[in-house]
Amino acid sequence: MSRATLAKNPREVAGMFDAVASRYDLTNDVMSLWQVRVWRAVTRAAVAARPGARVLDLAAGTGTSSAEYAADGADVVACDFSTGMVAEGKRRHPDIAFVAGDATALPFADASFDTVTISYGLRNVQDTAGALREMARVTRPGGRLVIAEFSTPVWRPFRSAYRFYLDTALSTAARLVSSNAEAYDYLAESILAWPDQKELAALMQQAGWRGVGYKNLSGGIVAVHRATRPAEPQPATTRSARPDGGAEGQAGERRDRS
Repeated sequence: MSRATLAKNPREVAGMFDAVASRYDLTNDVMSLWQVRVWRAVTRAAVAARPGARVLDLAAGTGTSSAEYAADGADVVACDFSTGMVAEGKRRHPDIAFVAGDATALPFADASFDTVTISYGLRNVQDTAGALREMARVTRPGGRLVIAEFSTPVWRPFRSAYRFYLDTALSTAARLVSSNAEAYDYLAESILAWPDQKELAALMQQAGWRGVGYKNLSGGIVAVHRATRPAEPQPATTRSARPDGGAEGQAGERRDRS
């Protein structure tokens, strides 16, 4: 079986996900102790899909989240770099539009979507900053970005225990349920190398997104980041993002609590 490295060669990443497509959702349920369903519900609420809205679901995988956004009434396009995931998604959800595409060169016109969302996929993109800029390009002015991604637990003892799980137990568990256990070695490595909540928020701001905020889930194992594409181009800002809210200094930002 194939696995990617932290170089994140696009062909290797796509091939790795092609190999796990058929059992991907089941494996995620088991490996997360079904917490992924809680995380998905929070992400769904943040996306707030509604009738008439156009939603781009990037790294859509087999379309599990895409189907929920469609059920909420949105016009959904599911996009994934893995052709194996796209094929599996089309089989499971024939009424949803699936497109094979690269997050750093999206096959969509400017300002095509009201909301762009990506769950557990940005970490696998070779050029994070380029992908964030490309997401802004296809989002209409005033439109929103929602990112669900693995992050860094905020409580130090829990952080240490989580690192131990990633370093040791994850690969063992993966061999029991996954069709490609080596892919979960990459998963652990990529999580540990990924920017923390504040660092990702800063990358989003540098890419032109504004009103950046995040919400920690499961103690920070996952964070859901949210931002808005400004109506007019704005200079880069050095303001830091707050957890559970918007950037510091922005009045009127709603602050959700975990």
